[in-house]
Amino acid sequence: MVANFGGLDGVVAAETVLSHVDGERGELIVRGLPLELLAAQGFERAIARFIEFLNHHEFTPEQVREVLNDVERECIVKHGYGLQSFAHALVDTFEKLSPAPVTPELHRQVLSFTRQIENHAIEFLPEVPETLEYLSKKHRLVLVTKGAQVEQSGKVERSGVQAYFVATEIVPEKKPEVYAQLADKYECDHTCTWMIGNSPKSDINPALAAGMNAVFVPHGDTWILEHEEVNAAPEGHLVLAVGADDDTDGTAGPT
Repeated sequence: MVANFGGLDGVVAAETVLSHVDGERGELIVRGLPLELLAAQGFERAIARFIEFLNHHEFTPEQVREVLNDVERECIVKHGYGLQSFAHALVDTFEKLSPAPVTPELHRQVLSFTRQIENHAIEFLPEVPETLEYLSKKHRLVLVTKGAQVEQSGKVERSGVQAYFVATEIVPEKKPEVYAQLADKYECDHTCTWMIGNSPKSDINPALAAGMNAVFVPHGDTWILEHEEVNAAPEGHLVLAVGADDDTDGTAGPT
């Protein structure tokens, strides 16, 4: 559909998985869909293997996952984001739930689940490279991703998406003040700057709070710790939603 609000002529949402946001003076800060979201699929596979290996006789797989989620929240505070934090969470969860003592061999086996995803190839969703190529020809794109510097930069390099972006910013956390600082750094007009991402917690809501517009791309593999209700856009701004794997129809409108 085409949304026509406040001078943003020809804003197109829901044309591809990522959506085309085509404003007259549009500048985009784009969250790394081919990075965190696609890498998350590797994390999900590792978690599935971990739960199968644990083979808990009292807890269901869903209950084990709930324990892991709680432990991950604790580990993020201590260790930040990334594989190191994830490894700590798996080991701590195993120690919490395993009826047997955690031997060095068991410890190595649990850690092996993180090594399986350490250097895995980036798996693109359909049309992601094509969409990034399209957007990069019309807009100035900055890739914003959070996590450990070495780990995230490795994902960027392996993905090959750096060719579509004028810059890559790796931050420890995505907060409104971070988005505001980046917009100032790249001399972006907040009212014409768009954040595209699948995480309400890290992509959409803090960008809206920083006075930007946002495009929400829901996805079933979004990390549960990134789940949050999408906030309403501030007056004079827009939040668009496109549906890749749910019934979102690309509706857009001012609030």
